Amino acid sequence: MEIIDGDRGKNYPKQEEFFKNEYCLFLNAKNVTDSGFAFSELNFITKHKDEILRKGKLKRNDLVLTTRGTVGNIVFYDDRVPFENIRINSGMVIIRPVDIDPKFNYQLFKFLKNDFLSFASGSAQPQLPIRDMREIEVNLPPLPEQKAIASVLSSLDDKIDLLHRQNKTLESMAETLFRQWFIEGAKEDWEERELSYYGDIICGKTPSKKIHSYFNGDIPFIKIPDMHGNIFLFKTADSLTEKGKQSQTNKTLPPKSICVSCIATVGLVSMNTIESQTNQQINSIIPKKDHYRYFLYLTMKSSYDLLNSMASGGTATLNLNTGDFANIPTLYPGNDTLIAFQGSVETYFNKIFANQSQINTLETLRDTLLPKLMSGAVRVTF
Repeated sequence: MEIIDGDRGKNYPKQEEFFKNEYCLFLNAKNVTDSGFAFSELNFITKHKDEILRKGKLKRNDLVLTTRGTVGNIVFYDDRVPFENIRINSGMVIIRPVDIDPKFNYQLFKFLKNDFLSFASGSAQPQLPIRDMREIEVNLPPLPEQKAIASVLSSLDDKIDLLHRQNKTLESMAETLFRQWFIEGAKEDWEERELSYYGDIICGKTPSKKIHSYFNGDIPFIKIPDMHGNIFLFKTADSLTEKGKQSQTNKTLPPKSICVSCIATVGLVSMNTIESQTNQQINSIIPKKDHYRYFLYLTMKSSYDLLNSMASGGTATLNLNTGDFANIPTLYPGNDTLIAFQGSVETYFNKIFANQSQINTLETLRDTLLPKLMSGAVRVTF
C-alpha cells in the first residue's frame, strides 16, 4: 500500500479560497468520522486551485486516515461517495491500496486503529507520525482470502449503512411533519412557554475521577462524541457504576430524555435508551408528559442556529448555560395538538429505535469478528 501526505506547500489553500460550492471538495477533520464521511459544513476549492496543488487528491478505493487532533478515523472512498473531486487537508493522509484488496485494506486499517492511537504523540493536539505508521507489521493472507474476509465484514457494514440511511429518512419525515404542524401551520393564538415548562432541565456532571470505583460499570455516561449521528444512544464510550451514579443521583436521566450538547459543540440532540447520566457539556430535558417527548426532540433539532447564537457570548468556546437553556422560548400549541402530533410521529421513532437496536447488534458482531479474522484466529473458506 502507498501512504500519501496532503500538499503542505506554498499553494495550500488560504481561508478566503474556500467556497460553499465549487469544483473540488477539500476535506477537514469534521468530514472524516468513525462512521464514514460526514457531508456537513463542506468547503470547496476552484478547479484552478485544484490543478496547482501537487499532492493529496483522492482516487476511488483510497482510504482517508486522520493523523492530527482526532487520530485514527478512517473512511473508504468507494463508488457510493457522491463527489468526484476530493482533496485532503494537512491533518490526514491517503492510504492507496497496492497489491491488496481495497475492501480488505479498509477492514485492516480499522483493525489497526489501536496501534495508531498508541503511536500518537502530543497532549494538546495528538499527532500520528507517518514514519511510525510505516513500521507497523501486518500479516496479509492470500488475495482470495482477503476478498472472502472483506466480503464477510463488508456485508455487515452494508447492512449497518442501510439501517443508518433508513433512520435518516425516517427522521427527515418526522422533521417534515414538525415543520408542517408547527412552523407552516402555526396558529396566531398559540402561546410561548419557557422550555422548563415542558420538563425538568438537568445539567450533567462528571463524578470525581479520583474515585476509580465510580467508573466502568453498567450505567451509560454520555459525552458529546457519543451523540454524533445517533438519535438513540445504545452505547457510550464511558460508563458509571451504581456507586458512581449514587454519588450524584440528581443527575440521573430516565430513558428517552432529550440530551442537548451545549458547550464547544453545540446543538447535537439525542435520547438515551436506559437510565443514564451525562457530563457537564450536556443539558437534558426530562419530559413531564410522554406526549411532549418527540415534540421536544424535534424542537431542539430545529433550534440549531438559535442554540449556537445563544452560546456564542463573545467567547472563543461556545457555552450555553443551563439557566439560559431552561428559559428558551418554546411554542405551546395546546395539549390536544401535542397528543395528536405524538401519535403522528411515534411510529417513525419506534422504527428508528428498532433499527438502532439492530445496528448495535450488528456492530458488536462485526467488532468481535474483525480482530479474529485479521489475526487468523478465524479463517474464511474461499
